[in-house]
This record gives sequence, C-alpha cells and structure tokens, in this order.
Amino acid sequence: MTTSSAPSTTDLVIRPLAGPEELDLFLRLTYSLDHELADDLATGRRLPAWMWVALDGDRLLGRLSWWTHTAGVDPQSLDFFDLAPELSAEERAEVGLRLLETATAAVIPAGASRPEFGRFIPADWREVPETRSALESLFSVLERTGARPLVERLRLEWRPGAPVPEPKGRLEFRPVRDREDLLALMTPVMEGTLDAHGQSDLASGLSAREAAELHFDEELGNYSSPREWWRIAELPGSGEPVGFVVPARNNYHHTIAYIGVLPAHRGHGYVDDVLAEGTRILAAAEVPRIRAATDLGNVPMAASFARAGYVAFEHAINYVWDAPGESGS
Repeated sequence: MTTSSAPSTTDLVIRPLAGPEELDLFLRLTYSLDHELADDLATGRRLPAWMWVALDGDRLLGRLSWWTHTAGVDPQSLDFFDLAPELSAEERAEVGLRLLETATAAVIPAGASRPEFGRFIPADWREVPETRSALESLFSVLERTGARPLVERLRLEWRPGAPVPEPKGRLEFRPVRDREDLLALMTPVMEGTLDAHGQSDLASGLSAREAAELHFDEELGNYSSPREWWRIAELPGSGEPVGFVVPARNNYHHTIAYIGVLPAHRGHGYVDDVLAEGTRILAAAEVPRIRAATDLGNVPMAASFARAGYVAFEHAINYVWDAPGESGS
C-alpha cells in the first residue's frame, strides 16, 4: 500500500454492525440484493452480528454478510462479499482476506463447516475487464481460505405476457400426497443427477436417499407457499410415475424450485411437459414473475427452460469449503 490515500492495514477496523441502525453504513457499497437487507434484518434472516465491515477511518473498504432461510437457525450461506472498487488488486487481496477470516472466526464455530458462498454475477462478467478483475479478486480471497468453485449457474425468468405452454396430453398430473411421496421419486432422480450440488452431496458420502432428504428438509420443506402446487407426472392409464415439479414461492420470488424426470423415462422430452405444468400452475396464480436456475453445464435443462419461454438474465456462482475449519494465511 504505497499511496497516501491507500488504507493502512494496521489502522483497519473490522467489526460487525452494532445494530440495524448501521445499515446505511453497510449500504455504502452496492450489490444487487441490497434492497432485501432491511426486510432480512426485520425477519431475522440476517443478524447484525453476521454483517461485517472493514473500515479505514470513515471509509468503508469491504463488507460481508451471512444469511439464513429461517430466523433462529445457523447461517446457511455467505451471500454478500464486496470490496471498495477504488482499491488496487493488492489492497483487495489484503483487505478481503482479513475481513473474511476475522468475521468467519467470530461467526462460524471452530471445526464447523463454513456455509457455502453464493453470488449473482453478470452473464458477461468474463468479457468486462473491470467486472472480471473485481470478481477474480473476491474468488482469489475465497480460494486462499480453502474454498473451491462448485458451479456457475444460469438464472432464468418467465415473465407475464410470455406464452403459457399448453398441455401435450402425454402425461397426467396429480398433487404430491406427502413428504414420502416426493422423496420416493427424488431418490432415483438424485442417483443420476447432473446438478453440481447434488453430485457434491453424493461425493460427500451421502446416499441418494440421504441427499434427497437433505434437499427436502433444508429447502423444499421450508416453503410457505401451497404444497397443492407440487405435481407428480404419470403415464396415462398405468399411473407409472415419470417425474415431478415443485412450483413454490421462496422468501423473495415465485420459482420452479425443483424439477426431475426419473432415469427410466429420460430421453423422451418429458422434462418439457413437466416444466410446462409447473409454469401453468404459477401463471394461473397470476404471479409477477417466475424464477428458476440451472447449472451452466446442464445444457438439456437450459434448453428446456428456453423452449418454455424462460429468459436467462444473469449467472450465479457458488464456492464451497470442503474442509471444516480450514483457513488460509
């Protein structure tokens, strides 16, 4: 740090917010989810103790925050991590590492698994030099603490006015009866999944059934939207299950939360029929938009969303720490 305006690492103050009244301080840096912060604090999805800043005097040089889906439970993800754009690459590396490691040591118990890092990013981030430099600085800091990139994903949106897919008549649909009804189909879908998160769960030693239960209990089971929306697709006449779709509303948007076709029925284009049913259910509810996401490498699923009228509007990237309590230097 060589210029007179450069921050001094010895003077750097790294601390959590004192309370919700310091939200304006946190908002001196910007990210696309800033508009959600006040409500997250009010509902307990964030705590001031999880929202950390790096300060040089009154200059905000960095910030980060953890989030959870339900008040009263442990942090589920690290979804804010920003560094001041005027910092040099060297300064970003120094400030970012100190901020991340200081905050993590205070919030995440020693020996516990660090929550996954997730960030929404422009689809063209690699082609824009300033954006690429800023993001690669963050990724470098994460990697120095033992994180690795898990997946880059497409974020998709269906908007009112887009055509609502018509039923083709190849499948019949019924509501999901209960947790076990859906888990019985999620399990075989998990066995051949192309989804990086599912593959990571299996690689960790979980069985397909255990990975399905984890997905249900940590995500699907927490939605407050009607479970009557959830559908199982069957072959007409025989009632043999083909797949399922989970239209839902999370804390922020209506979404196609999960969709799957059983291995025995893949290769016949049924995913289009199943996705169309989920889209029709939410469109009939007159929702303002439907959000969805799929791994960048899952070309068949991305193509199905495109055929159903979903538009890719940005990407998301996820990093994970495989070794609990691991930290960099």
